[in-house]
Amino acid sequence: MQYSVNLTSVTSSPLLVVRRRATLPELSKVLPEACGVVWTFIRRAQVASHGRNVAVYLNDKLDLMDLEVGVEVGVDVTADGAAGGEVTPSETPAGTVATTTHFGPYTGLAGAHEAVRQWCRDRQYRLAGPNWEVYGHWSDDPAKLRTDVFYLLSTDAMPAR
Repeated sequence: MQYSVNLTSVTSSPLLVVRRRATLPELSKVLPEACGVVWTFIRRAQVASHGRNVAVYLNDKLDLMDLEVGVEVGVDVTADGAAGGEVTPSETPAGTVATTTHFGPYTGLAGAHEAVRQWCRDRQYRLAGPNWEVYGHWSDDPAKLRTDVFYLLSTDAMPAR
């Protein structure tokens, strides 16, 4: 799949999340389970302002990733300790990012991540650490699944333009 990578600036987006640790092979089970915990909280707390599922990868270790998995919410939403205190407020990172969009099954997301990383290497942008995925609304047609992939860039190492 051919990816178009763009450089842009993003603001943070408020989230309700659970924190998890997982290896790459475990993600296909950990992400849906974690989203389910947050959605259960949202329904129980009657949170009216909610959006798409999000996974924020806090480190880049494929052997054991630290991540926050959750749901976009309005700025006025907080977690009140329900769900055993596991659901907490957070937000996506803000700043300059390299981003692309993947259409298709989630099993193909590695190609989108590699495209962004290669784009950054080719242009000498340094990654700042976190990266995240914002999942479009569900479709039974795998070809219509949309996932936006973001990598925060280090501002102290931006190439001169």
